[in-house]
Amino acid sequence: MNRGAFYDALRGGVLFPHGFTQGQVEGFERLLDTWDKYFSADPAAHLAYNLGTSYHETAQTMQPIVERGPRAYFDKYEPGTRLGRMLGNTQPGDGFRFRGEGDVQNTGRRNANFASDRLNQVFGLSLDLVANPDQRGDPFVSAMSLFLGNREGWWTGKDLFDFIDGIDEGDAEDLREFVNARRVVNGTDKAEKIGGYALVFERALKAAGA
Repeated sequence: MNRGAFYDALRGGVLFPHGFTQGQVEGFERLLDTWDKYFSADPAAHLAYNLGTSYHETAQTMQPIVERGPRAYFDKYEPGTRLGRMLGNTQPGDGFRFRGEGDVQNTGRRNANFASDRLNQVFGLSLDLVANPDQRGDPFVSAMSLFLGNREGWWTGKDLFDFIDGIDEGDAEDLREFVNARRVVNGTDKAEKIGGYALVFERALKAAGA
């Protein structure tokens, strides 16, 4: 892929009307390097959707961030709440301790534990994201949680292959697939907006020869 052409296709457009910050470029390079090394055999449309997800979930920084809000905001994730039960939170304070973090917001004790186990299995690591939840924002851990997590369906049991077929089709069909793919991460929350981001990234990837 011609990365210069990729950036040229995005610069001045709807997502980056004023160009890129250094942090955004570094974030793109980290994600693209990870993709090229581990996932290049997967459809480029999956990369487009993952970039759209990171753009949304990192507040456009393309860097791992921690979910924002006052501490009381995370009471909705506490044990005994509907969301807390879904996220596997069991100890008082888990709502804040395991608030979302990363390129894809890895949220909750269950997801931290699952990501630890899977990354340790695949890469021979010794991660414990339950004991050390801040490591969810590690550049490699975060990128892998985005790419491998969405590829394997860590978050909802749905994965990108369930929704994105990788066939080069018209924008309307690709957008439909991208909108539906939000179910891989978080139901239908902001699905159309993120699908639109993915479509922009897909066009840039095509312009770059991906």
